Amino acid sequence: MTASNKSYRKFIPVIVAGGLAGMATAVWAGPKPGKSAAEPPALKLVVDDTPVSRDGRLSGTYSPVVKKVVPSVVRVNVKQKAKFASAQVPGIPPELRRFFGPGGPEMPGESDEVPRGARPQGVGSGVIVTADGYILTNNHVVEGAEEVKVSLQDGREFDAKVVGADPKSDVAVIKVDASELPALAIGDSEHMEVGDVVLAIGNPFGIGQTVTMGIVSATGRATMGLDYEDFIQTDAAINPGNSGGALVDASGRLVGINTAILSRSGGNQGIGFAIPVSLARDVMESLVKDGKVTRGYLGVMIQDVNPALARKFGLEEPKGALVGDVTPDGPAAKAGLESGDVVTALNGKDVQDSRHLKLAVAKVHPGESVSVKLLRDGKVKTIKVKVGELPGEKTVAKASETEDEGTLNGVGVSDLDGRTRKQFNIPGSVEGAVVSQVVPDSAAAEAGLKPGDVILEINRTEVKDAGDAVRLTEKAAEKSTLLKVWSKGGSRYIVVDETKSAPDKKS
Repeated sequence: MTASNKSYRKFIPVIVAGGLAGMATAVWAGPKPGKSAAEPPALKLVVDDTPVSRDGRLSGTYSPVVKKVVPSVVRVNVKQKAKFASAQVPGIPPELRRFFGPGGPEMPGESDEVPRGARPQGVGSGVIVTADGYILTNNHVVEGAEEVKVSLQDGREFDAKVVGADPKSDVAVIKVDASELPALAIGDSEHMEVGDVVLAIGNPFGIGQTVTMGIVSATGRATMGLDYEDFIQTDAAINPGNSGGALVDASGRLVGINTAILSRSGGNQGIGFAIPVSLARDVMESLVKDGKVTRGYLGVMIQDVNPALARKFGLEEPKGALVGDVTPDGPAAKAGLESGDVVTALNGKDVQDSRHLKLAVAKVHPGESVSVKLLRDGKVKTIKVKVGELPGEKTVAKASETEDEGTLNGVGVSDLDGRTRKQFNIPGSVEGAVVSQVVPDSAAAEAGLKPGDVILEINRTEVKDAGDAVRLTEKAAEKSTLLKVWSKGGSRYIVVDETKSAPDKKS
């Protein structure tokens, strides 16, 4: 376990990516202990946000666009120690699939059985966004990776390292040691409109680079149960292996990272989803600069406004975000927000619904103040709120190349708050550190520890929060740990014995 204020994780492999459980934080392949990290260079992105032509004339060919774009889309080959079995994300329909090709898992819990210790391989895609080797892809493509290789269209192949990954948005950044690579220009995904022509480029089924065409079918979709999603929907064909590939506009500018499809057959049925490049870019810049994703936080529980609620709260339209609860001593509470307020605008921009507000606040840097326009008891008010940092994202676990001195390796823990209690259905009377992730094949997984369990005691010492759990495992006297754990049904004791086998970092 690794220390932070709210959310913690320690990983076994050298190159790591977070799981799909909602409390997992961003992961950084950081420096070796004892060495200070040099300030990372600024990303040298090529940005072209000029409006797309909407004169209604369709081109007879997109060959020039394809020739410009395909050198920037790469094949990503991943080797894993074992299939990653995160906790199933609630609310995701079984027909929604995220996949990255032969050998790769489609959805948590849907992967084929793999012998323990086996190294399955997966094929996905990625997009070169800087000439010096930064590549955007999906978190679920590199999740649990021990080895990542990147193949360019011109036949060159490079070893890649995982710079960082953010399970909450399914964005990951990998890096190859090269220069003068064909970086793809970044477009303006925020102004994409339904009906705009788009091309999807990737490596479906591992057969080689493939281009498909379609239109933007919808924007602002939230379908996968991730904490932060604002998908572009398209009917351009997306198949296994396309994950992490490029969705480009008719001018060949990157507007999205292909991520998932909705399908009853397992193949393309004309409903695909891509992460808007505006969201992916924010995550990428945070991962490269800080090694983590820092998001703004108001401290409110919010919900959408339906027509019935709009009438009761005096709204002309069912828009805005209705505040249910306000976290005591949180940024919103300190600024004077109350339960029953309807947030209608943030920094002068209209708030359409609760998801829209959540995304907007997440983009605000902690410590900055925002203007919140709201309706309270039929009266319009404007309040200034100093945004805090989202709990659980203050520090990330850093994977090192040296053997860890602590115990409970491969276990991620978080503080118990309203969000985690709701996610795992944990009663208010239970106190401790909630398990947000357990790496497969770890001793903790062997002992039966799983996401949603609450650690009450470590070696007969009470655990009040995640910080306690980390401190009690940092300098353990022995590699066998007695845990008292609450799970649905009551409390139990388990022993996590890490003396039997040490992680094999070369397998």
